[in-house]
Amino acid sequence: MDQLLDLNSAKEVASEIDAEIRALSVRNTANGRAIRRKYSRMLKQASPEFILELARELLENYGYRWLPYELIQNHRAAFQSIGEAELEQLGRGINSWWSVDTFARSLAGPAWLNGQVSNELIHKWAHSEDRWWRRASLVCTVALNMRSQGGMGDVPRTLEVCRFLVDDHDDMVLKAESWALRQLVVHDPDAVQKFLSEYEDILAARVKREVRNKLTTGLKNPRRKRG
Repeated sequence: MDQLLDLNSAKEVASEIDAEIRALSVRNTANGRAIRRKYSRMLKQASPEFILELARELLENYGYRWLPYELIQNHRAAFQSIGEAELEQLGRGINSWWSVDTFARSLAGPAWLNGQVSNELIHKWAHSEDRWWRRASLVCTVALNMRSQGGMGDVPRTLEVCRFLVDDHDDMVLKAESWALRQLVVHDPDAVQKFLSEYEDILAARVKREVRNKLTTGLKNPRRKRG
């Protein structure tokens, strides 16, 4: 596709993608993802610059989140080209748990794991006045400990972010704190237990309950036995 060499054509491709999604008789994740996969195949040889421009078009002019993030995630050269400036631009406007988690799981966390962004960037988000960026910093740690994403377990970096937000009781943040700690349990349960003991009087009850459940049963919320 020769036109893919022209960044201006990103507007046309974004329009085509949007039209296909709007034309779906059933607009759900599975059908939308099928369209994304189609374009990922078509754009396999496109330049990183083109993919990033296409992602910006879909994000800024059509309001999509998961779709542009996945287009970048599934284009190796485009993903490897993103740094701190690109991430902050792509994350601009995150304002819900799903937009945060899609951003942090698809792009920001893996980029951090891959050494493309610094610890300082994630720490800056952890200290943000915006609850959604604080949540993003915690969700980013999931990639460090998710084996399916190449995470081998990173106790120091995970717990450092958790410490920054240990007394943050915003519901969206404390749920992410629980998630971050539970993901780390797989690699170092002793470190997580020590963290819980150290911050026993500060951590939200929900975080302590869910993480201890994970430590003792392997589940976040084990069902009670009947009878």
